Amino acid sequence: MESVLEKTVVLVLNRNWQAVNTTTPAHAFCQMAAGNAMGLDMDRDQNMVPVGWESWLDLPVRDYDWSVGAQRGAIRVPRVILARNYSKVPMRHPKFSYQAIRDRDQGRCQYTGRKLAHGEGNIDHVVPRSKGGSTTWNNCVLSCKNVNNRKANRTPKEAGLRLLKEPSAPKVLPMTLFLRNVHDIPEWEPFLIRSSQAGIAG
Repeated sequence: MESVLEKTVVLVLNRNWQAVNTTTPAHAFCQMAAGNAMGLDMDRDQNMVPVGWESWLDLPVRDYDWSVGAQRGAIRVPRVILARNYSKVPMRHPKFSYQAIRDRDQGRCQYTGRKLAHGEGNIDHVVPRSKGGSTTWNNCVLSCKNVNNRKANRTPKEAGLRLLKEPSAPKVLPMTLFLRNVHDIPEWEPFLIRSSQAGIAG
């Protein structure tokens, strides 16, 4: 069974208090012990105080905390750490997927303009794979299934269809927008941006 030390349950903030990554408690402890990060002592009312390593070791373990055993006794596992010397926000492209294509195309069939309910659409290769088309941002669009079936193994021109717009890769976005609280950790919530606000794939 995976130890809590190896689970990705710690949110990493840069020194401007922006969420930039996630990590494991084991790595978080190493960063704190080296003086590169501080743990955030947070209560249920989301009051928060940055705490250095030596002081962190003396924090009491509350009934809702995770902890690990050590020779000196139980040590509280931080849910959020603050990097002391890192101010950047990493950037990245959304990962290519059906949901990312759907988000880029705003849920609309790129041939009819119709807003599609979930399950009504699929990915269409503008230039079919049989004609050398690739599975890339620049050659894939959201299409309603019946239009895609009718288009079949043809280009839009051959099928008498016209794209609403030429497909392209989404812009590079801050890593903060991609972080998701998959473990439902309350302490992360003040620092995360909802996927609906971000307008990217979840």
